[in-house]
Amino acid sequence: MDAVNAPVPPPLDLPAEDANHLRLLSIFHYVLAGFTGLFSLFPVLHLVLGLAMVSGKLPVDANNPNAELEPQLVGWFFVAFAGIFITCGLTLAGFMVYAGRCLAQRRRHTLCLVVAGISCMMMPFGTVLGVFTLIVLLRPQVKAAFA
Repeated sequence: MDAVNAPVPPPLDLPAEDANHLRLLSIFHYVLAGFTGLFSLFPVLHLVLGLAMVSGKLPVDANNPNAELEPQLVGWFFVAFAGIFITCGLTLAGFMVYAGRCLAQRRRHTLCLVVAGISCMMMPFGTVLGVFTLIVLLRPQVKAAFA
């Protein structure tokens, strides 16, 4: 039998309080991932504006002597930064969903710790969720349940 289809051993029995904390943390990871995904789509406006500048569909006065940069160059900056922001935000949201799933299944302890640390940078809700996740995951009985 290969490793992909191998049966997952049943998790160790946790105290009811710790099991409840892991369940709640899993749900909150899903909620915060939804908010992260939503807010990471805000630069779509900048992306569309940059694409309009690059394609020439946005009326810009190119004969203005005060214009120091080509409108297409500015458009490429808009496209690049919006694309990077959207990609990073959606990737983080995907990792948060996966970490929530791993918390519910009590798998991938290190990944859950890393995602909790990264989510601490997202003030204020990510910080609260990240700190509580770190506190719960660093308990010895919870760490043993992930093994």
